Amino acid sequence: MHILVTGGCGFIGSNFVRQRLLEPGSPLGKLVNLDKLTYAGNLRNLEDLQGDPRYAFVKGDIGDEALVGELLREHSIDAVVNFAAESHVDRSIDSPEPFIQTNVLGTLRLLNATKRYWTDLGDSRKPTFRFLHVSTDEVYGTLGPGDPAFTEETPFAPNSPYAASKAASDHLVRAYHHTYGLPTLTTNCSNNYGPYHFPEKLFPLIILNALDGKPLPVYGDGRQIRDWLYVEDHVSGIWQVLNRGRLGETYNIGGDSERTNLDVVRAICELLDRHAPRWDARSYSAQIQFVEDRPGHDRRYAMNCGKIRRELGWQPLESFESGIEKTVEWVLRNRAWADEITQSRYARERLGTGGFA
Repeated sequence: MHILVTGGCGFIGSNFVRQRLLEPGSPLGKLVNLDKLTYAGNLRNLEDLQGDPRYAFVKGDIGDEALVGELLREHSIDAVVNFAAESHVDRSIDSPEPFIQTNVLGTLRLLNATKRYWTDLGDSRKPTFRFLHVSTDEVYGTLGPGDPAFTEETPFAPNSPYAASKAASDHLVRAYHHTYGLPTLTTNCSNNYGPYHFPEKLFPLIILNALDGKPLPVYGDGRQIRDWLYVEDHVSGIWQVLNRGRLGETYNIGGDSERTNLDVVRAICELLDRHAPRWDARSYSAQIQFVEDRPGHDRRYAMNCGKIRRELGWQPLESFESGIEKTVEWVLRNRAWADEITQSRYARERLGTGGFA
């Protein structure tokens, strides 16, 4: 299978690329990674794979239909996996337009290029071609404390510009399947954490701020609930859907690990207290600082993953406890990776201002 991965230098995309290239016996031919390398795309996430003859990186935009078409033809692509997206909610509140440009128009143009390529495929390859679109639980809106978890049939009710742009892209993917017959699949995931997580987000932000003696910012009362999913479990679920999912269907992928933001921050502090104690032996939790809540902040997300479990046999391998420990240990081992980002001009302007769950 020859795959075009878009946004493969970002957090989730790079973990997908790594898992596919490093998994023993993976049925993989060529993997082409198309990434625009905006602020969250980082070539260092995959630098140890540069010598793999199966891997090729191309800097470019999913909105460039000519480039996408050329890559599809040149590498005889059998599947497209679309991770490319603007994904930070706070940034979408500050400036929605880039989210519409990338998540809506970019997805539209990627679909256009893919449809043209797929239409021209021969009879032997056309039935096995796939287009998988990676989305988010935020398209479903928010839940009350006693509400049942989101299912694939939950009506869309996005509450941020980011969520609205992803909902629009999901609708486009669905429309291209039903209107043109394009063999699409969509996955909607819960909050991810794990290796190569951009330092703006909750887990790495809290770990790095704690180690640097900075405040640990928590929005509002910290009681917002998220379903946390270890990123390697997420990308294994994507691979299952790509290979065995029913065409035109959506699959929720979650970690079955609901936690409040405050509980997550305290759990990180407890692990740091063990693995990298403060000089004064106090707990890092002393650095927790509540900050003004995000406008329109969704109160709770929860994912019902019964469909992917029943149909594909997927389930997360990591518990929240095992996943968070692996994440803290990874960040402690890879401070140089994080420091390179936090010392950039971008980081001086944005990091630590509250870009988290």
